[in-house]
Amino acid sequence: MDYSFTPEEDAFRKEISDFLDKELPSEWFEKFRYTYWEEDDESWEITKSWNKKLGEKGYLGVGLPKEYGGLGGSHFHHVVFEEELYSRGRTPTWIEKNITVDWISPTLLEVGTEEQKEKFVKPAAKGDLVFCLGYSEPDSGSDLASMTTSAVEDGDEFIINGQKTWTTMAHRADYIWLAARTDPDAPPHKGITIFLIDMKTPGITVRPIINMLHSHSYNEVFFDNCRVPKSAIINQKNMGWYVMMVALNHERGGVNFPSHMKQLLGELVQYCKTIKRDGKYLSEDSVIRKKLAKLAVEIEVTTLLNYRTTCLQHKGKKITHEGSLAKILCNDMWTKLAQISTEILGPFVLLDRFSRRAPIHGDMARYFLNAASMGVGGGATEIQRNVVAQMGLGFKLK
Repeated sequence: MDYSFTPEEDAFRKEISDFLDKELPSEWFEKFRYTYWEEDDESWEITKSWNKKLGEKGYLGVGLPKEYGGLGGSHFHHVVFEEELYSRGRTPTWIEKNITVDWISPTLLEVGTEEQKEKFVKPAAKGDLVFCLGYSEPDSGSDLASMTTSAVEDGDEFIINGQKTWTTMAHRADYIWLAARTDPDAPPHKGITIFLIDMKTPGITVRPIINMLHSHSYNEVFFDNCRVPKSAIINQKNMGWYVMMVALNHERGGVNFPSHMKQLLGELVQYCKTIKRDGKYLSEDSVIRKKLAKLAVEIEVTTLLNYRTTCLQHKGKKITHEGSLAKILCNDMWTKLAQISTEILGPFVLLDRFSRRAPIHGDMARYFLNAASMGVGGGATEIQRNVVAQMGLGFKLK
């Protein structure tokens, strides 16, 4: 496979780079410097404004067709945009864009009705809509087929009862992409339906879950006799498992993580070049040098693996285990980077953001804390390994 970028893609990279240099809100880095799974009302206002600015240029939905508010770019145009965006660190847009524009919107274009495409994809690409994912339940995480949230047909409506948990951005979302059981007598994978439901619908209650970063990104969502029209069904009744797999294939690529890991590694390397311990620079310590070099090599491998997956998508080939393989390596690398950074920074890593003595702005401790979630969202790493074993290696489960 040829991983070199075309002249057109290189020109697009410069276009994006120039735009970001000019338009990225300086107050985001000066005041917030938030890592993942952190936001508040003030930062959310900046994020919404930034997403709309991206949407005006078509950048928010780089890969979406022009008629739906995107740029109609290739898979590699999307990679270029993500690389430039995340090479600058944690910018104001992240999970709300991923869920809404990168995962759900392309799924709607693949399996939704024309009415649903017009109603949801266009405003999503402009930054006017935010979706959240209603998958996990208190007793149903990676084993999604065991979900018990029910949707019972009643005339032209469905009555939904149940609970979802760890629902990222539910308190900010306009709609929830909900998986519910519509046929309790069918085999577990056959009786699920996907609904796209307005979060203002009576019977929906959102309760915050405060994470290790003392932030409100996760939620519990309760459905109490929530009535929704049949038009809220995505694709067909009882075809929800298929729709979820389409959406999860979009979710598991993770093209942005290698670029952000390179940026964080660069900050760590620069720190080692400027800080002395026991009379010599940290960069002169052979143990530290080997750890950093190993990280650099493994991040590059992760980057190339993501390029390979992008190549397959670009050629119109269906990806299955490739997305899971990329997700496994990205998760592992993120955890390694967080762990090694804490080892190198030592006790100073405990100093919080903007503390005068905090190395690298106090970011690394927070990245270490949010690394714990990376191997869970989108299906736990153990599940991803099973996908690779079954679909990639041809192993059969008894």
